[in-house]
Amino acid sequence: MASADVKTTVSEGGLRYKSKTPGSPFKASSSFSGATMSCFLCGKHRPRSLMQTKRVLGKAQPVCAPSCKELEESLKGS
Repeated sequence: MASADVKTTVSEGGLRYKSKTPGSPFKASSSFSGATMSCFLCGKHRPRSLMQTKRVLGKAQPVCAPSCKELEESLKGS
């Protein structure tokens, strides 16, 4: 299996890769409710509306609602 050679070089300032596209893979939103958060359990980024807070290891953490598996199945089904 051959793959294309990617030449990644650091700019003179050392801050950016020349081959990396600028920006974030997550959409920018001026509204707080449109932001995404990562689930503490599965690590996937979800909109805040699909998250809930549960107490994990003594702290309140954002997790998928109702569970990671159920949410993934419902998103694949639609």
